[in-house]
Formats: sequence, C-alpha cells, structure tokens
Amino acid sequence: MRPDRRAGSRTDTSWAAAERAVVARARRRIGLLVAVAVTVLVTAVGVVAYGMLVRGQERQITRELAYSADHSDPSGPPGCTWLFVLHDGELVTGRVPPPAGFPLTEELDATVATGSARETRVARNNTVYFVLTRPRDGDVVQAIFDARYQLADRRHLLLALVMAEAAGLLVAVASGLVLGRRAVAPLAEALTRQRRFIADVSHELRTPIAQVHTRAQVLARRAGNTGVPAGYRDELDRLVGTTRRLGEVVEDLLLSVRLAALPDARPTADPVDLAALAETAVLAETDRAGEQGVTVTLDRSDVPLPVLGVASALRRVVSELLTNALTHTPAGGRIEVVVRRVGDAAELVVTDTGHGFDPTDRIFDPFHSVGSGRRHTGLGLALLREVVTGHGGTIEARGRPGQGASFVVRLPTRAGEARPVARVGD
Repeated sequence: MRPDRRAGSRTDTSWAAAERAVVARARRRIGLLVAVAVTVLVTAVGVVAYGMLVRGQERQITRELAYSADHSDPSGPPGCTWLFVLHDGELVTGRVPPPAGFPLTEELDATVATGSARETRVARNNTVYFVLTRPRDGDVVQAIFDARYQLADRRHLLLALVMAEAAGLLVAVASGLVLGRRAVAPLAEALTRQRRFIADVSHELRTPIAQVHTRAQVLARRAGNTGVPAGYRDELDRLVGTTRRLGEVVEDLLLSVRLAALPDARPTADPVDLAALAETAVLAETDRAGEQGVTVTLDRSDVPLPVLGVASALRRVVSELLTNALTHTPAGGRIEVVVRRVGDAAELVVTDTGHGFDPTDRIFDPFHSVGSGRRHTGLGLALLREVVTGHGGTIEARGRPGQGASFVVRLPTRAGEARPVARVGD
C-alpha cells in the first residue's frame, strides 16, 4: 500500500486505461509526425516554386524595362509598357494614354537633378507598376511596366499550392494513421503478452505460495505449544507474514490482469450499502488499532447509503484504505472514517495523522518505487483505483509529508433501486 514517502495525485483513469492511452498516444504521435513531415515537405516545395516564379518574373520585368528605356520611343513601347521622355524640359508621351498618376514627375526631377537612374514600385489601380527612370542621350526617360499578368500568375500558383497542401495534408493524416496503427501494433501486442505472462506466472505461483503459507502457520502454532525458543517463534511469525504478503502480491497481480483484460466489461452489480461496509471494516480493525495505540472513529448516517457495485470489490476498497492508514499512523495517532452523501454521490473519506506523503510523487502508479531504501509494489493503490473507476467513481489522495493523508472515494449512488440493499457478508 502507501509507502513512507509517496505522493498523492487525483486521477480518474485506470491502469488498463493508462495502457490504452499509451498505445493511442503513440499512434497519434506517429500520425502527427508523418502529417507534419509531409506538410513541411509540400510547403517547402511550394515556397521554393513560388520564390523561383517571383524571382524569374522580376528579372524579366527588369530586362524589359531596361530595353524599353534604352531602345524604345514613346510611340511604340511593348505591351503593358509606357515610355515617357523628358526632352529640353518638355515631356513626350506616346499615343496610348498612360495609367492614372503617371508619369512620376518627382522621379523625373530627381533623375534630372542627380543624373542617376532610379527604380521604384507603385501599387495602384489594383495592380503593381515597376518604374525605371534613367538618363539617355541627354534626355531623361521613364519606363513603366504593368505587372498585372504576373501577379495573376502568382495568385494562380498560390491557389494551386494551397490545394496541393490541403490534399497533401489529408493524405498525410490518412497515411499517418495507418502507419501509426501498424507501427504501434507490436507495442499493443507486447502489452497483451505481458499481461498474459503475469497472469500465467501468478496463477502458477498462487497454489504453492498458499501451501507454504499454510505450512508456516501450522509450524508457528506448533512452536507456540512447545518449548521452542522465542527467537525461533519470532522468525516463524515473520515467515507467516512474509508468505501472506507474497500471496497478496500474487492476488493483486491476478486482479490487475483481469481488470486490464476486461476494461469495458462490468461485472454483475447489486446495491451495496457503503456505510455498512465502512462500519464492518472499522470493527474488524478495532483490535489491531488498539494494539498500535491508534484511535479509529467512524462517522456515518443511520440510513443505508447504497451504491451499485460488487460487494467484495468495494469491501476491498474500504478495508485496504483503512489498513493503509493503520500501517502508516504511529502510536497516539488518529484515523477518521467518514461516509456521507454529497449530491448524487456517496463519499468515503479515510483521514489519518500519519507520515503523510510528498504531493509530487505518484502513488497511484503501479510498481512505483520510493526512497529511504524501501521499494513498494505500488499495486495496492493502483488496483483500488481500478476498482473505483470500474464502478464509475473517482479516488483522490491528499496530504503533506508529516501531516497525515486523506483518501477520498466518490461513487455514484443508486437511490432508486427497488432491490434490497446488500449487506456485508452476503
């Protein structure tokens, strides 16, 4: 159960669900990586293609402007091009009317003043104009190029790239899901084989361990009735306790495999009085608590508090939480067990004044190891979580080192059941 230094964390997922979540997460991750890789590849190709198109167009526009400025006259420039010549202070234009806002007189004046060529771009009239102003044979010429067709080509290319990107993304997602499922299949199979192996080994060990435990009990009783030295009797008592704990570990392993193998199955359930289960568990631990000098109190209502479930499994939850509290509460400590209705749920709270735990640790993880040189199987709380979540409930652990611990179990109530409430021992 709970180690000396352990952590509490709230969780609503079972051990079996955690395994399925690992497999599903691995599938999604592989699918996402494939989708990202394909998307990045398509995007990179699109960016390169678009960049090459823009670069090629601008080079072509620059060549056409330079040719028009050097060799053309205003009356006969190529299509989409206008030419203006500033000769002896007079502006000479062609027969085709220029676009609104041209020529750019400020560019002409700047070239006249400096004698250097000037290049600029002007966005107007829903297009972009490339303008080259430069000296020529004592005059100043200004060539204007309308890039509307080049811009249309760019838009068409962008649309094609977006469509290709969307199609590529769909293909990538589909391929990723298929590859993810196939890639993770060995992991899922390994988990299944692991559970099968644990079940087989635990089943084979259960009988011989039970026989050893029984034999150890017989030897311990015989030693108590004979003149065996006290030291030997103590060792026999330790042997009995060790074999009992070993049997509990094997039973926990078998239970964990059954719960994991049937994650969606629900056993036959009946109304069970959670308050009565708690009362019976407290009465069963009264003698042990007295020997340890620990006070155990129970706060429950006088009316039954029925939940729909399996009596033996819920009895295990209550008794294990109480045993866990007794194990980690020193002499003079106190354990409070509260059973109450909270809304539509039945709430069981087991609070102790024991060692507490570190909230950063994960006590609900199976096979969780802790410090102080002690190793804990971690199956107890992991299996309790399995039982609670299998009943549609939640289990939460709270505490601080040296400040005790509190375990809260919430189960849905079944107040409307017509059948009588099952009592402990049925």
